[in-house]
Amino acid sequence: RMFHDDELEESEKFYVGQPRVLLLIYALYNTLVARSEMVCYFVIILNHMISASMITLVLPILIFLWAMLSVPRPSKRFWMTAIVYTEVAIVIKYFFQFGFFPWNKHVDYTKDKPYHPPNIIGIEKKEGYVHYDLVQLLALFFHRSILKCHGLWDEDEKGDSSSNKEDTDDELSLRGGRRDSSASLKSVNLAASVESIHVHFPEQQTAIRRKSSSSISQLSHRSSFSSHRSKRDIFKNINHTTLSLYFLQCKLCVIKSHCGLCCFRTLQVYVPIRQFFYNLIHPDYSAVTDVYVLMFLADTVDFIIIVFGFWAFGKHSAAADITSSLSEDQVPEAFLVMVLIQFGTMVVDRALYLKKTVMGKVIFQVILVFGIHFWMFFILPGVTERKFSQNTVAQLWYFVKCVYFGLSAYQIRCGYPTRVLGNFLTKSYNYVNLFLFQGFRLVPFLTELRAVMDWVWTDTTLSLSSWICVEDIYAHIFILKCWRESEKRYPQPRGQKKKKVVKYGMGGMIIVLLICIVWFPLLFMSLIKSVAGITNKPLDVSITITLGGYQPIFTMSAQQNQLKSLDPNEFNEFLKSYSGNTAALQFLEGYAREDITRADLEGNSNSLWTISPPSRQKMIQGLLDFDADFSLVISWTIQRGSIHTFCLCPSSATGVSLQPRSCLTQLGLCSPCRTLEEMYPYYIKAPSDSLAKPIKQLLRDCKWENITVSLVKNTSEEWWVLNQLGKRQKTTHESLELFIFSDKVSPPSLGFLAGYGIMGLYASVVLVIGKFVREFFSGISHSIMFEELPNVDRILKLCTDIFLVRETGELELEEDLYAKLIFLYRSPETMIKWTREK
Repeated sequence: RMFHDDELEESEKFYVGQPRVLLLIYALYNTLVARSEMVCYFVIILNHMISASMITLVLPILIFLWAMLSVPRPSKRFWMTAIVYTEVAIVIKYFFQFGFFPWNKHVDYTKDKPYHPPNIIGIEKKEGYVHYDLVQLLALFFHRSILKCHGLWDEDEKGDSSSNKEDTDDELSLRGGRRDSSASLKSVNLAASVESIHVHFPEQQTAIRRKSSSSISQLSHRSSFSSHRSKRDIFKNINHTTLSLYFLQCKLCVIKSHCGLCCFRTLQVYVPIRQFFYNLIHPDYSAVTDVYVLMFLADTVDFIIIVFGFWAFGKHSAAADITSSLSEDQVPEAFLVMVLIQFGTMVVDRALYLKKTVMGKVIFQVILVFGIHFWMFFILPGVTERKFSQNTVAQLWYFVKCVYFGLSAYQIRCGYPTRVLGNFLTKSYNYVNLFLFQGFRLVPFLTELRAVMDWVWTDTTLSLSSWICVEDIYAHIFILKCWRESEKRYPQPRGQKKKKVVKYGMGGMIIVLLICIVWFPLLFMSLIKSVAGITNKPLDVSITITLGGYQPIFTMSAQQNQLKSLDPNEFNEFLKSYSGNTAALQFLEGYAREDITRADLEGNSNSLWTISPPSRQKMIQGLLDFDADFSLVISWTIQRGSIHTFCLCPSSATGVSLQPRSCLTQLGLCSPCRTLEEMYPYYIKAPSDSLAKPIKQLLRDCKWENITVSLVKNTSEEWWVLNQLGKRQKTTHESLELFIFSDKVSPPSLGFLAGYGIMGLYASVVLVIGKFVREFFSGISHSIMFEELPNVDRILKLCTDIFLVRETGELELEEDLYAKLIFLYRSPETMIKWTREK
């Protein structure tokens, strides 16, 4: 050991010997100390999410546009601004809590109004108005103490004074030689709040550099990066010269003109901001990083939040389901706008990433920060008619967006990577990357959209078809590389048969899957109603009887109390009555007691018979003509809760018996009760997706029931009265009885599948899946040349070389390598040589 200390060793042993819980507390505290600025950011954002006011809006914007963009860390000026601003906000909120302000007299009435001015500003009276501000102030003081302990609190002032000493020796000699003569023109000290700006003469500086480079041959090894940096410094110095001279002119005009004073004060604010963003876009040193994947994941999470919580961004706050809205062919406006905006930002972010333009990313960051904050805290509350602090989904979306803003600021501060090579899922060759990459390729249109966007925003000489060809080859080779690596990790000895675990595990699973796909429609349609079916009882049962197309003679409906379910005793007696009827019992097996409804219809028609005298006489003549057909139509309508079933079924079109026909000829008198034989359907089946039909299995000898009809006349009014013969429910008054057997309906969540039916499911699901399965099992012989490659390292390296030369701007070499790749796939002999094992 180079250094030994007994006390340090004893301290280390004492620390290791502590309980794990205490060690965990130590680790959490050290993490808190190491990331104390992130704690401050989190508390500030949380305070703004809870308060959602203009007072708390300032600091989050400063975080994303100042603190997180500062290199290498936020300056002392930012932390002092945050501390002072928090203290002032606490005092302001405390001052406006007094009750003598007029808006504090009706707090209960105005506390939920999003556009009430005190609520927008953040000065409303409420309980715990300052709790989060105190926590925020505590976090800021904690971070300040950490910086002071490590000597970083006053580092910025030292850094500013030492940063001016980065000039080369020739620049220092230039300043030393001309300091006395032109000090007032070369350097203008604006104020303490503005950094010192030194004005240099680029022509003389360039001349001295040229002279020094010609006299000192040891500096010839400077890289192109240093020369580019010197050109950038010259450009920076030119801008500084112009601004400094303008500052000097403004200082001279302060006394003479008030406008000059205003201009000078404006430039005092403008120049540091401009210099900050200029240094950000043109950094002296760049720690290149790539967090695009994390930004994409944050945007994806926000996209999912929008899809499943779109109702929170609309006017109505009631929870809704996007699947139900889409099933009704309704696209909510809030959902459409949010999806388009979110998708558009993802596309723009991808374009900036491919172009590697930091300036564009800075502009995009500024627009997004101001735009999203303005929309979330000023527009959205008016749209949803509730405060942002009461919208949980919007708060979650905003928090994830803040994570995205932090990642974007980190990307801007560090700079974009110089090379973007392949997909981030293709960095390793294991099962996890393999399955994730294949899942990525299965997402509809995602692979195609990514390929086209990469081609549009990447400098290349390849056409779109050639680009897609390279991408497809690279994806295929990556998959083969993952399988080859897995074969190396888990080798299979030669001459050894496959284990039963593999055969029955993989093969058995495929067999079960294929069988389930083949018989899925039958199993689904049989189980959807028997197991998960819902009883859908009728709400209204109506019957109408019409003679020969004339005005109906009888109309009646049953609702509410007139629709009754069978009790257990009645249901058992109903089943016993068909004990010897096999067809009836087979039909009744598909129905439970709650599926049967008895409708009790009043025998008196609910409408008067108001036929005109000419039509009356014509109808009587038609009944007297026994050689012509005269129809009597009985129609019924059954209305249920979620499904409406309407049926119009004629009881007989020809061959009406003579007895009812002769009795109906006496329509002009108050006729006695007459009998219509085999005219009334006693049992009706109400299926879920077709017309209601009579049930012949339950009829005696397949004959319909008999009913009696009579015409009642009262002065100038007349109506028909019907009565059913052989009712199960014995009643003394005239009435009709009708039994409705309702089929179970599928639950709403599976209704979209059940609506296709068995043949529809076979045509839309089974055949489509079968096509993909057939493509997997057939045509393998045609792809052996490209699938059975023992070693794909050379092809994979050729693809990565194409990506590399494209990123470095060697476009001619890109064409050559692409031609080599195409020739390789056109030449089987060359492919065999390239893919041999080493």
